[in-house]
Amino acid sequence: MKVLRRVAQTLASQHGGGTKVALSFSLGVFFGFSPFVGLHTVIGLAAAVLFRLNKVAVLLGVYLNNPWVLVPYYAFATWVGLLITGMPAGVELSKYGVSDILSRHFWFWVVAQWRLLIPAVVGSTLLSVLFALAAYPLCVYAIRCFGGTPTSDV
Repeated sequence: MKVLRRVAQTLASQHGGGTKVALSFSLGVFFGFSPFVGLHTVIGLAAAVLFRLNKVAVLLGVYLNNPWVLVPYYAFATWVGLLITGMPAGVELSKYGVSDILSRHFWFWVVAQWRLLIPAVVGSTLLSVLFALAAYPLCVYAIRCFGGTPTSDV
């Protein structure tokens, strides 16, 4: 709890106060969970510079999606995208096991599944918007509770 309080106080005391920090954090969450895998940091920092947002808060939001979360999140996002768009023609379920990962045939099969790209993009875009919309009020609440800033700023 002390760490959360210290982080919230530090962020709230930076330029722009609580509102700008919460907006920066939620924008970082959006970019962190967006379909642009590998470009999250670059896009987040570019948006922070372009819109004059809090770079630290943007990076905190971007890095919520870390290597421990990456694979389960994008698998879930692809599943959500499949529910929305439907299973594309030509996609087949895996007939390979873990031991087949080193085989050449397995990697040819993976490349042949490129049609899953559209459901993956649709699902991760939708989820990133929802996560960003949820992140803003949660960040405002954390700054109010732990940051010690006046409520008029938030």
